Amino acid sequence: MATRKELLAAIRARYRASGRRDKGRILDELVAVAGYHRKHALRQLAAREDEAKPRRVRNRLYDEAVRQGLIVLWEASDRLCGKRLKAAVPALIAAMEEHGHLELAAPVKELLLQISAASIDRLLSDTRNHVDRGRRRLSGIGNTIRRSIPVRTFSDWDDPPPGFFEVDMVEHCGGAKVDGNFAHTLVLTDIASQWTECMAMPMRSQELVVEAFDATAEAVPFPMLGVDTDNDSAFINESVVDYCKVRGLVQTRSRPYRKSDQAWVEQKNGAVVRKLVGYDRLSGLAATQALARLYASSRLYVNFFQPTFKLKSKTRDGARVTKTYHPPCTPYGRLLNSPHVSDSVKARLARIYRALDPVELLAEIRATQQKLHELASGQPHSSTASTSDDLKGFLSGLATAWQNGEVRPTHRKRTRPARWWRTRSDPIAGIWPACEAWLVEEPTMTAKELLARASLTSAHPTVNTKQLRSLQRRVKRWRGDRATYLLFGDQPSLAMSSSRATADEPAAVRSDAAIFRFSNDRRAVERD
Repeated sequence: MATRKELLAAIRARYRASGRRDKGRILDELVAVAGYHRKHALRQLAAREDEAKPRRVRNRLYDEAVRQGLIVLWEASDRLCGKRLKAAVPALIAAMEEHGHLELAAPVKELLLQISAASIDRLLSDTRNHVDRGRRRLSGIGNTIRRSIPVRTFSDWDDPPPGFFEVDMVEHCGGAKVDGNFAHTLVLTDIASQWTECMAMPMRSQELVVEAFDATAEAVPFPMLGVDTDNDSAFINESVVDYCKVRGLVQTRSRPYRKSDQAWVEQKNGAVVRKLVGYDRLSGLAATQALARLYASSRLYVNFFQPTFKLKSKTRDGARVTKTYHPPCTPYGRLLNSPHVSDSVKARLARIYRALDPVELLAEIRATQQKLHELASGQPHSSTASTSDDLKGFLSGLATAWQNGEVRPTHRKRTRPARWWRTRSDPIAGIWPACEAWLVEEPTMTAKELLARASLTSAHPTVNTKQLRSLQRRVKRWRGDRATYLLFGDQPSLAMSSSRATADEPAAVRSDAAIFRFSNDRRAVERD
């Protein structure tokens, strides 16, 4: 600004002494050098130095006393914003004056009651800047990069040609993220054909994402044109942005917390990745290599032999949403029907398709899933070599595989030990030794009679009648164990006869025979 004033002072006298043509030339030079608008430059050159306008002095309505009182009220309100403080000022002034915390002069109080929210924010601006100094959240390069990438919603895809991919990342953490040392899968789904590529990564890294993009560009049968990601920092960074610029890829992103913007790839996360890999925790290079082998077989099986649905239209009538889908078709079939794919690419895809064996691919998928299951469960590795005999056995077992339930090893439930412990205390533990002794003496006693006798005994004065059903089950199991011992000579269950009556063995054998006869008589009566 000082240089411009010096320039004006130097040429103003020359401008006034010049003729019409020279004035126009001087005016053009000033506009070119100073950057003024031509009309403004004309006014500046024609103005006289002694005609400087007096500086306007603003008539301040709120002085320092009002500002200091406003600061006290702002602190007393726990630092509210201007709009909320405007509504709280009358109540605060009244309460603080009533309790003797504040004494305001009448003019100051009147001004504080009539001050606007905008004036409050303006008077408190310096105070707030002093308080918030050093704590403001800086935008940073991450936010700058994020703002530079345009947002694309689910409705912005207008039937694009093959090559535009939605990208997402699946974590194989096995539930709770104890640490970050677990494998990831980068999923890329083509919008037009639903062609899906999965890349195994040992960790989350932007450099690995760039390498996965390179591998995908070489693997897909059509040129890669663009990527649409979410707002994950693994995608929104300088490495990925520079890669897309160098390769000429169109990079877009979804809206934060809007998974519907990436509906195509989100659907493949469950239909492809979770269906193949499951939900176990996978970590380490061995698991990553097994994942890579699984995806090498599954990419051909999924893209060439598994038809998928593709949404055609969606209409809303009030709360009712009607969706229309194209007929199911494989990604390979959609590429053959696409006018954007060249004939040479279609011929190459047809040659690959004729050379593929779906049964062999499925057998390789099952073998790799078994290896992943062993890595996740910690079991020793088994040999999974693929031979012609193994393929024949796999093919012959397809007809009866359904009888074994879940055939995917990654989805089988892990075997758990049999439950033998109790979750609550035994309700009849106190009376069972006495009941067992009574049963040995009189095997035909019922559970109700045992419970009644226990309630009459001074040793068990507080017997609950709600224990009848538990006692009936215990008596039934005890009689079953005794009958098994009589027939086969097996020792009765220790859980049922932990407190055996002190009787000699012949008496016990005789009681067992009576129990067996009683049980047979009871079954005969029930049968009749």
